[in-house]
Amino acid sequence: MLAVLFLPSILLVHARPNGLGLPRDHGRRSYATRKIANVTVVDTPIVRAALTLAEQHAQGFTYNHIMRSWLFGALVVEHNATLRAAVDLEVHAVATILHDLGWDRLPSSPFVSADRRFEVDGAIAARDFIRNHDDGKKWDDHRVQRVWDAIALHSQQSIAFFKEPDVQVVAKGVLVDFEGPEFGVTKDEFVAVTREFPRDNLGPGVNETFIWLCRTKPATTYDTYMQPWGERYVSNYTAQGHRVIDTVDGLSSGAA
Repeated sequence: MLAVLFLPSILLVHARPNGLGLPRDHGRRSYATRKIANVTVVDTPIVRAALTLAEQHAQGFTYNHIMRSWLFGALVVEHNATLRAAVDLEVHAVATILHDLGWDRLPSSPFVSADRRFEVDGAIAARDFIRNHDDGKKWDDHRVQRVWDAIALHSQQSIAFFKEPDVQVVAKGVLVDFEGPEFGVTKDEFVAVTREFPRDNLGPGVNETFIWLCRTKPATTYDTYMQPWGERYVSNYTAQGHRVIDTVDGLSSGAA
């Protein structure tokens, strides 16, 4: 039986910046909204299209994780005046909704590569989605780039927390889903969201996904937080010789 997922602080590489310390590059845009699990979220054509795409390419546990992460991120913004003024909620929505396209398990997935980390696969897929959507074609390059960065860095909080506010909030919403209420999200809000989108299979589902990645494209998991899944569950998996420490040790020993 697969172990229940445990993501300690060292795995998710926490960072707790003292403040945002980031400039606001635009005022807050105005969008149509709706409520999901009593959380106000953006409701635009590109967000609805992103939801459709995510649902088509996500397992049940993944889709629920995506939705919870989006709602938790929206709550993080709502509880923080600085973020309310700085975050582009449409950028945040599209990035969060599409952040796990690299987990697509469909045969001949149009998103999953043989040689890129799943976060990069998702970032590239989201960028292509935006550029091919009628409304996305009107996005400036910086908005598209923030979506790319948010997805590529969502599992690397020690970097994402020091990026643009939109990028930060994507990572924070994902982190709330794994760790519980924080960043202003209350226990009652957390319970309401998880009641609408249950977390029942999150641990086993993520375990299985990381094992699949370690088995099918191990080179993308070496020297990352996913490596322990390969070492524990995948036969003949070894990161030795592929880690930064191996490279540096080779330099230290004078090896050619």
